Amino acid sequence: MLDESLLDAPERLTEADRRGLLRGAAEAGARVRTAARHAAEAGVGNLKPDGRPRAVLIAGPGAAATHAADLLGTLAAGAGSPVTRLAPTGVAPAAGALRWELPGWAGSVDLLLIATPDGAEPGLALLAEQAYRRGCTVVAVAPARSPLNDAVSASRGLFIPMATAPYDHDEPLAGAAPGVLWALLTPLLALLDRTGLLEAPPEAVGKVADRLDAVAERCGPAIVTYSNPAKMLASELAESLPVVWTEGTSAGPAGRRFAAALAELSGTPAVVAELPEALAAHSALLAGRLAAGADPDDFFRDRVEEPAALRARVVLLRDRPSGGLTAAPNARDLALGHDTPISELEPEEGAELETLAELIAITDFAAVYLALASGA
Repeated sequence: MLDESLLDAPERLTEADRRGLLRGAAEAGARVRTAARHAAEAGVGNLKPDGRPRAVLIAGPGAAATHAADLLGTLAAGAGSPVTRLAPTGVAPAAGALRWELPGWAGSVDLLLIATPDGAEPGLALLAEQAYRRGCTVVAVAPARSPLNDAVSASRGLFIPMATAPYDHDEPLAGAAPGVLWALLTPLLALLDRTGLLEAPPEAVGKVADRLDAVAERCGPAIVTYSNPAKMLASELAESLPVVWTEGTSAGPAGRRFAAALAELSGTPAVVAELPEALAAHSALLAGRLAAGADPDDFFRDRVEEPAALRARVVLLRDRPSGGLTAAPNARDLALGHDTPISELEPEEGAELETLAELIAITDFAAVYLALASGA
């Protein structure tokens, strides 16, 4: 159950934030600047690639690699993107650790990116060795003193120290934590800019950091709920099933990350789909027992002893849709036609990378507030 009084009590929020989630969200802009500096100091800006890699393979544990691959794949030419996430292929029987394998076709014209907030996974060290034997170029982003540093150096790869904060070491890092995302993603943006797969020059990355700072000012713990879009969204999602609909290229990965962050940080399940396909995919869901108008056997429910039934709430994340066409009116009609409430977020004008950062930042804050106020 959501403790709404906690949302407007900054000191209590800080006390409840044992994992540093709010600090990670508030300092996302600073984390981007530090990560960009680490990438520059590692020599990313001086790289002179012979050409674009045939494939960019991204490996790492859980949400960290999944979100990085999703975001980079969307920014790197969309459907024609060469970016692919390498999912773990199994668990090593002896150590119980995840292991990864390169595809059989991977070779000297391909690029392997390793992104991990830990760096102690033996399976990733073995993957770097395998890539070296195949002739793949290896680049890794991980904590500076992690064992992966030695493995990548031995494989003649490029190691970029992850931008960490002191509080990162207080509690185990969540893969969906805001600070983790930007610490891992920013150096990879700089790298793929050098390869020509996407546009993320230093000035664009600086604008992303500025946009994240602006969101932190609007959504920080000192800003009251009625004027704080992240706190308002967290309050609206209490005791509901978030049905996340996205419209626009950059809104897609933001919505998928939001659903993952809700699950990992607050234990809130969510479903996500892109418009216009979401209208057909979730029509039956909104018409069923999760609809706000559904009330099976509610007359006999003990309203004191039993919790309220779970009801759906649509969250519409919008960026500028291609061609100016929008399915938003149809989405609103479908939701309201089933008495389902709807929340909407749309970023301010800017480049694709900036609008994507804004959507991620607001929903990150919302997921954190929901986690803290619900005691997750």
